[in-house]
Amino acid sequence: MLKTLFFASFIFTVFAAKAQLVNVEYNYNNVGDCILGAHNQSKTPLYMNLWFTTLENTSFRENLPYIKKLDPGYNVLFTLARESDEGAPSFIFQVKTFRSDPIPVINLDFPYLVPFAPGTKIKPVDVKNIDGFWGAEAPKTWKATGFEATQGLPVFAARQGQIVEITGARRTGDAQTWYNTWTNAITLLQPDGTLIIYKNVINPQGNLTLNQKIHAGELLGEVAPSANEVVVVVCHYSLYAEGLQFFIPQFLTAPGKTEIVNSAQTIEVVHPNDVRGLEMTKKEQRQFLK
Repeated sequence: MLKTLFFASFIFTVFAAKAQLVNVEYNYNNVGDCILGAHNQSKTPLYMNLWFTTLENTSFRENLPYIKKLDPGYNVLFTLARESDEGAPSFIFQVKTFRSDPIPVINLDFPYLVPFAPGTKIKPVDVKNIDGFWGAEAPKTWKATGFEATQGLPVFAARQGQIVEITGARRTGDAQTWYNTWTNAITLLQPDGTLIIYKNVINPQGNLTLNQKIHAGELLGEVAPSANEVVVVVCHYSLYAEGLQFFIPQFLTAPGKTEIVNSAQTIEVVHPNDVRGLEMTKKEQRQFLK
């Protein structure tokens, strides 16, 4: 017997709204074990936290807290084995979903590339606000890195990631699925489960697609019309705190040198292959780094 439960506990408090983007199904096999799976009905990955409030005739053997990355479509979760002759597993559970890993393991020393062409001289700028990022009001605490830029300047990925949102001069679609409320921005989900948002960056060629993998140092887009800076925001949702958690990455400012950049610097951009290849497979290194 197939059971389906819909969950609307989606963590995206910008709009104070709930979206039914995940439904969990469970089915009993012929020996009484219960097999669970989940449908992610959105177009990009979600992270799910599932926990049991009641559990009988079985035991939960997965690591706690149980966090599962859900790709779009159907995802296998786990099996609850029958452990009693008195009956099949019975349970009550709850679910929360997040747009980033809610318990990411973050390496604060990871070298992010300055997101412009190698050899370009770039000056960081102090970001005074992130107006428009979070609806009508900004987050209570936030961090961001800015770089001077001019319209049409090519922008490259600072780190490997999976494209989860591309917005132009106007936003369209269901607001409950947005990652932020900025226009002219590209958002990627990074390998450590954090999100990186490039503000004032567009994809005029239209060659980017949702869920496409972009490698560090690969062309991402170009500076939007009338923009004079590119703002980079790295953040994630948390299982243990409300709202987004922000941090400032360390950028590679010279071969072998990483640091949090500041407006007193002028940086000559470098994209060495040993850094670009950190999160690539060997096949990808051969393909992209030659």
